[in-house]
Amino acid sequence: MTRPIDFLDLWVYLSGEPLLWLSVTVCAYAAADRISAATGRNPFANPVVIAVAFIALVLLGTGTGYRTYFEGAQFVHFLLGPATVALAVPLVRNLAAVRRMVAPMLLALLAGSITAVVSAVGIAALLGAPQPILAALAPKSVTTAIAMAISSQLGGEPSLTAVVVIATGVLGAVIVTPFFNALGVTSREARGFAVGLAAHGIGTARAFQVSETAGLFAGLAMALNAVLTALIVPVVLRLLSP
Repeated sequence: MTRPIDFLDLWVYLSGEPLLWLSVTVCAYAAADRISAATGRNPFANPVVIAVAFIALVLLGTGTGYRTYFEGAQFVHFLLGPATVALAVPLVRNLAAVRRMVAPMLLALLAGSITAVVSAVGIAALLGAPQPILAALAPKSVTTAIAMAISSQLGGEPSLTAVVVIATGVLGAVIVTPFFNALGVTSREARGFAVGLAAHGIGTARAFQVSETAGLFAGLAMALNAVLTALIVPVVLRLLSP
């Protein structure tokens, strides 16, 4: 006689397998992307936000700690690097268009990068935040892996940096479309570059949902901002630290 499945025993077995949480992550994002597509890619139905909510509910419901989850899902974290490098493919395909806009892009990059760092560090310094908090906030507009490295090197708390970076990316991805519509900015290049600069990878993903042109310029801005931020954050911290 076949023994009935004991779902508790099955869960205990599966929860010990690292691939479980990778599978949960992929399934959560796939479901979130379907929901986003069903809404016509409404900016408020951001698949990253929905997937994070799904995974958080699963972790809370199963009593699983973040460390256990990350041990299984860290392969997704590893893929952030190759995914960023892969953004060079559309860049090469549209190199002529990029060359025509080099001067305005460099000016926008300089203004946006400095503003992102100074605004975060300046406000926190005025509120009396200690040096580790300032270092954690400074790279908020840089993609997660690089931001955490910058924060760690400057004495910040990488885990706090990751939270701030994700929050910045989600907020940017959600408001970019209604914000630029309200401003009357229609250029795909300008919109993409701005969201990539301010909202890094999550903003870039949103830009690719709108158009390849916007995604191209968002990816370019994200990469350039990572380099420039790494150079200016130490200077800004020295100038604005209490």
